[in-house]
Amino acid sequence: MSTSVTTLVTEIVLPGRVEPSGLETRTRDLPAPGAGQVLLRMDATGVCFAEQQMRLGKYYNQPPFPFVPGYDVVGTVTATGPDVDAGMTGRRFAAVTKVGAWASHLLIDAADLMPVPDDDMDAATVETVVVNGITAWQMLHRTAKVRSGGTIVVLGANGGVGSILVQLARHAGITVIGTASARHHDSVRELGATPVDYRDPDMYDRIREIAPDGVDAVFDHVGGPAVAESWRLLRRGGTLVSYGTAATKNEEGSSQLPVLKLFGQLAAWNSLPNGKSAHFYNFWAGSRCRTQWQRRLTEDLTQVLRLVADGVLTPRIAAEIPLSDTASALELAESRTVLGKIVIIPDA
Repeated sequence: MSTSVTTLVTEIVLPGRVEPSGLETRTRDLPAPGAGQVLLRMDATGVCFAEQQMRLGKYYNQPPFPFVPGYDVVGTVTATGPDVDAGMTGRRFAAVTKVGAWASHLLIDAADLMPVPDDDMDAATVETVVVNGITAWQMLHRTAKVRSGGTIVVLGANGGVGSILVQLARHAGITVIGTASARHHDSVRELGATPVDYRDPDMYDRIREIAPDGVDAVFDHVGGPAVAESWRLLRRGGTLVSYGTAATKNEEGSSQLPVLKLFGQLAAWNSLPNGKSAHFYNFWAGSRCRTQWQRRLTEDLTQVLRLVADGVLTPRIAAEIPLSDTASALELAESRTVLGKIVIIPDA
């Protein structure tokens, strides 16, 4: 049923380029959902690399300060607006928001919701695979299309996307070499990958020793000058999937310049007649055709959640931190000491 009652919402605001401790908490009245909208109670959200970039004003499509961060959310519909199926009330959904999810409640278009299991999976588990799981699935199966028997390199194999990518690849019969700091090597082995220390100055030589004939794909979120080394690891017919510019996160200057330079480099490599290809994976590519894009997200999330339910995928939750302590969650994510996803949950 639609309702005209306002809801008191608690939101975490990023007021400008501040340290994590500079995040602000505000409460305000949220109006009733309008036509096509629902009111979603946040059951779990999280911290991903995008918010770390946004804090520094370095995200490619940087939102203007101040704003409420929060890239994705899992929540329960508590009210529906006009033209929305009232049967959605009480059911759990996931959504990709880009901003706005670090809040106790949010208004969201019903068309942007993806159904998720209500009973057999807790919200924090689902949250770990919304953006990270869809990203890993699409890069492996839609972009690189690596076949069973192939070999890939995953940079940051202990991270939110990397750890899922390793598990998806192993399930598909693909051999994985994963980079991580030495303290995470046991965990990377448990996931089924051969670990290589990313702090080793000869890291790329180590990878070549393991795969002397080259690899079928490299998944690189680092960017910067070393992306050329990732390209050199490929065998003929191999694919470089670049999906970030972590190397330039702390550099001053334009947030778009590193990405544009990377686009230019990938385009130049694609023009070479060596059978190799280079792609930049953008989660939002195709979102102008919103209905088709949303359908693809829902399909891919459904596939990933099925693998979680079957025990094939084990999402890694690094910590569950209450909304009121989001500053600690962001600080922990930026410390680069954790394995898996930092999840933000409602206050008790």
